[in-house]
Amino acid sequence: METTLLGRRLPSPIVIGSGPLSYSAEGMIRLHQAGAGAVVTKTINQTAADNPWRHMVQCDRDTLINCEKWSDYSMEQWLETEIPRAVAAGVNCIASVGHTAEDSRLCVERLEAAGCMAIELVSYRDETVLPMLEDTKKRVRIPVIVKLSPNSPDLIAHARRCADAGADAFTACDSMGPVLKIDIETGRPVLGGKDGYGWLSGAMIRPFILQRICELRKVTNLPIIGLGGVAKWQDAVEMMMAGANCVGVCSAVILKGLPFVGQLNRQLDDYLSGHGYGSLEEISGIVQQHLPLEDQKAPYRMKWDETRCSRCGKCIRVCPYTARKWNEEQNMRVDEDACRKCGLCVSVCDCLTIQE
Repeated sequence: METTLLGRRLPSPIVIGSGPLSYSAEGMIRLHQAGAGAVVTKTINQTAADNPWRHMVQCDRDTLINCEKWSDYSMEQWLETEIPRAVAAGVNCIASVGHTAEDSRLCVERLEAAGCMAIELVSYRDETVLPMLEDTKKRVRIPVIVKLSPNSPDLIAHARRCADAGADAFTACDSMGPVLKIDIETGRPVLGGKDGYGWLSGAMIRPFILQRICELRKVTNLPIIGLGGVAKWQDAVEMMMAGANCVGVCSAVILKGLPFVGQLNRQLDDYLSGHGYGSLEEISGIVQQHLPLEDQKAPYRMKWDETRCSRCGKCIRVCPYTARKWNEEQNMRVDEDACRKCGLCVSVCDCLTIQE
């Protein structure tokens, strides 16, 4: 499934986000061989990071917390060894650079010369991104991507300023936090670091990221790499429908392994062909066609498919209003007077559908 990003034809819409997997050329090449369309490097800084021990832990299924910093390789190693090696192996390489203009001006021209397809600028503070962006745009001809933080006090206003300053695309978004996980046997924070706090990535943050992408798509036509929470193919479809042009993944590949990349590509292909779409571009931002909702109180009924029902009782168990019950024939029935149309039962049961 090919796609185009920033004028570059990619063999896949899957972009591996900056993180542990892209720690080096070796890691990036593995991701490329697994089917990634492009790979974003671990963030390059003029000072190599010194990470605390135990800086990444699982937090529930498909979710991670980390207090990892940027790359623990020097800037020179990236420029002289890792980038050239990855590019020579065919990787569509996006160089993540942070976190100030002092850092970016030391390397962006050399990263372009080394063959990177784009620069992704990242910072912990909104106010430092614009100087980085303005300086980088003067130095390179390749596209410049701004990585947005979901923790931004005003993400949309910040994105508008970046677009006005010449950003060519956005990555939306980074991890969320700070957050805390505690070892209940010792009472100590699970992660290392001075305060024990970390940053949340993976499935838990997906609804937040989808909302940010949806709002971002309302105000810009620039390409968006949707990053944050994709743990299965259905999540990737949602990301595209919210307004993304490519699907960013990171935590899911860490937790599920490299085969997840190829699996995701195949499943997206199957979805598109099964629904009559010729490309992912056809579903990008499709939710905007249904916004704003004109009538929040449109009447509907829930249809129960008896032939598919396993009688698990989940739809009955989750109903806060006890509106669902089994009758004597063990068929599910609804007390329409008690039902508030909250829709929870439909979201937990494949046998129920909404009929408008």
